[in-house]
Amino acid sequence: MAESGERSQSSGKIGVVAATMMVAGNMMGSGVFMLPANLAATGGIAIFGWLVTIVGAVSLALVFAKLASINPAAGGPYAYTRLAFGDYMGYQSNLIYWLANVVGNVGLAVAGVGYLTVFFPSLRDPLNAALVQVAFIWFFTWANILGPATVGWIQSCTTFLALIPILGVAIFGWFWFSPSTYMAGWNVSGQNFVGAVGATLNFTLWAFIGVESASVSAGVVDNPSKNVPIATVGGVLIAAVCYILSSSAIMGMIPNADLVKSSAPFVDAVAIALGPTVGRAVALCAALGCLGSLAGWTLLVGQTAKAAADDGLFPNLFAKINKKGVPSSGLALVAVIMTIQVLATMSPTAGAQFGKIASIAVIMTLLPYIYSAISIRVLGWHKMADREYAFYCAVGLVGAVYSLWAMIGSDGEQTRWSLIFVIATMVFYAMGLNRKREIEEGHLRPGGTAPSWIRYATLGVTILMLVFMFWHSVGRHENLNLIRRAHSPETVVQRQ
Repeated sequence: MAESGERSQSSGKIGVVAATMMVAGNMMGSGVFMLPANLAATGGIAIFGWLVTIVGAVSLALVFAKLASINPAAGGPYAYTRLAFGDYMGYQSNLIYWLANVVGNVGLAVAGVGYLTVFFPSLRDPLNAALVQVAFIWFFTWANILGPATVGWIQSCTTFLALIPILGVAIFGWFWFSPSTYMAGWNVSGQNFVGAVGATLNFTLWAFIGVESASVSAGVVDNPSKNVPIATVGGVLIAAVCYILSSSAIMGMIPNADLVKSSAPFVDAVAIALGPTVGRAVALCAALGCLGSLAGWTLLVGQTAKAAADDGLFPNLFAKINKKGVPSSGLALVAVIMTIQVLATMSPTAGAQFGKIASIAVIMTLLPYIYSAISIRVLGWHKMADREYAFYCAVGLVGAVYSLWAMIGSDGEQTRWSLIFVIATMVFYAMGLNRKREIEEGHLRPGGTAPSWIRYATLGVTILMLVFMFWHSVGRHENLNLIRRAHSPETVVQRQ
């Protein structure tokens, strides 16, 4: 072990322990703060959903780690699916994966703003919350346009803050845990065991979205063929333990009926244990953690679309870059799409809105996961010894079956429309294929210079949304002591 550590230091690479903690930290910083409220709709039986998800997540982690060692091609699920099953399946996987991340980013904005209601009660109003969510989306788009260094600085600060409430509740929340409170909400879904557990998988998988990104660390890990799989599985298990302990503790601290309606379950739990002042500090950590993750995932969405545009499979708009090398035009279009998504999913509570968005994002992510899990059988042929090949084929099958089960347990209406979109990708592929052929024949060059005014426009939209939110709030809450607009008594909204 000492020799391994010395070798890591001398080579400038990280050892297995550091790599494991990096994997765990990346997943736990990706916005899980609304999950206890969503899982409460099913009940404490969700613990079995966590256990099933751990098996599925570890299987997927092993698959991605092995695929990265077999063929370290850029693009993740897109690259593996394309190599295994051809251009169209690769294109379909990339488009769906990109859209899933776009939708998932909205979930991060919803979770972050949900925790800000502790400081700004007017954000409990659905329209006010939506306007602030849109403002954050455009603000972080602007931050990305300023360059990756800005985003890296933001996320490095907020990721650490995100871990504080998760680890704190997971470790200390059990001192205030009530078995009777937990069992009173054991299974409130009205479904049998299999149905109830299946209904939780869509949400529990959300906590592990991004498990495929762990294999990206192979280039900076000492002895990656051995340490990357260990770090990947170890990171998943550490995150899983924190998720199970924190969500279960909260379900035993807050009555089920109250937890389902909570817009900030971690804050409510800490407030019960340590009082409202500490609860407010947790709210700030959770909000900044979610919103900081939004900055990093916005960067990922822009770069994913740019890679596809450079290959001729996405519109050239996504390939245009500014002076910082950032695809600002594509990012602005993504912000427009996310704005529409926010307005289309407005709900009375942040928990309900988050549930809709997380469900859609997971459904869209499951298909690329299934493709990647099965591709190990194709790409691993003659690349591994017989016993190792058989093992990874079995692991890939477990990951694929888990993903299918999670899809079956998802909302039927959302799954139906998601699969309709999957079928429609054939039309988009035909359009992209024509452009790709023109590029290959020398008629087009992808890329170009993005307009400089986009940077100022994104900041302008941010300010406009905040002004609109303030205008909508003034006079609607008596306790703000602000000059009111004219209202009839019936339209004045009374809030605590």
